[in-house]
Amino acid sequence: MNPKKRAVTVAVAGTAIGAAGLAVMAMPAGAGEAPELPPVSAQELVSSVLRADIPALAGNVRIENDLGLPSMPGLPVLDVESARVYHDGDEGSRIALEQGSSELTVVQNGGTVWSYDSAENSATKLTVPAETREHRAHAQEGFSDPTSAAGQLLDYVRQSSTVSVDGTASVADRPAYELVLTPKPSERTLLREVRIAVDSETRVPLRMSVLTNGTTEPALEIGFTDIDFGQQPANLFQFTPPQGATVTEERPRAHDERMPAGAIGEFSGEGWDTVYTGTVPADLTAAQDTEGRDVQSLLDRLGKRVSGDFGSGYAIETKVGTAIVTDDGRFAVGAVPQQVLTDALAQR
Repeated sequence: MNPKKRAVTVAVAGTAIGAAGLAVMAMPAGAGEAPELPPVSAQELVSSVLRADIPALAGNVRIENDLGLPSMPGLPVLDVESARVYHDGDEGSRIALEQGSSELTVVQNGGTVWSYDSAENSATKLTVPAETREHRAHAQEGFSDPTSAAGQLLDYVRQSSTVSVDGTASVADRPAYELVLTPKPSERTLLREVRIAVDSETRVPLRMSVLTNGTTEPALEIGFTDIDFGQQPANLFQFTPPQGATVTEERPRAHDERMPAGAIGEFSGEGWDTVYTGTVPADLTAAQDTEGRDVQSLLDRLGKRVSGDFGSGYAIETKVGTAIVTDDGRFAVGAVPQQVLTDALAQR
């Protein structure tokens, strides 16, 4: 696929997935009797989770979603059901996402990041300078496993939430506390609560579950079905492209090169009803003009036409969030009802 065409497709798909941004969540693994654990206050549990470092570990993650999006043959990322996650307790990590008969693998070791798509037999190598490594690693880990995703979410929404401990659970054969975050009444969000199962020993999040208003079952879930804490083989955090693979080397781009003028977005609101608005980069808009049929069909299938004081465009709705892409290239996304997005767009 043409790289620019793929970039446009991923941008639109990312908007749809971004509507679920606050909800990268949990799969119950091996339900059993609730274990008996020493009592802990919600404040103590939150503090211990935020202080905990991710230890060396290996585990299988299962993902289920009930977002209400149709199956998209061109977007296997929406159909990922499981992953294998490894961490060396330092700067090494590996995640393998299973996509039907193919697999997408991302390996990071210090300043080197490899991604490999087995379906296309293509690999990309990125070397990250030391001065930007910490920020980039923090951003990437949020997409690697439930431990990072839950910690980042917890840190972001705890001030706008009512936090409680709702008993215990057994997750991946590990005793865990059930931490519950409920939006305060002032929050305008589609989400009813987020439940995080926290390992009683390591304080590592093992599972997250997102429930939306008017439902009793999680809309989007991710969590460990099994996990092993301990040193992992060093070769897991090294990568050599398979024979015959197409290899691309990328250099980190300057901020102004990576984000063209007018493309930088901004956040409005706080906590659960945060909205991110921005403008689609000009080069991606130009690509749409010449070869955007796939993008248009994606919008037609995922979204519905909307108009108002903000202009007109497509609204993409899931159970956990909403996104709007306007005809003039603006976008807004959040775990909020459509009206909150249109209000934000009307001010841009």
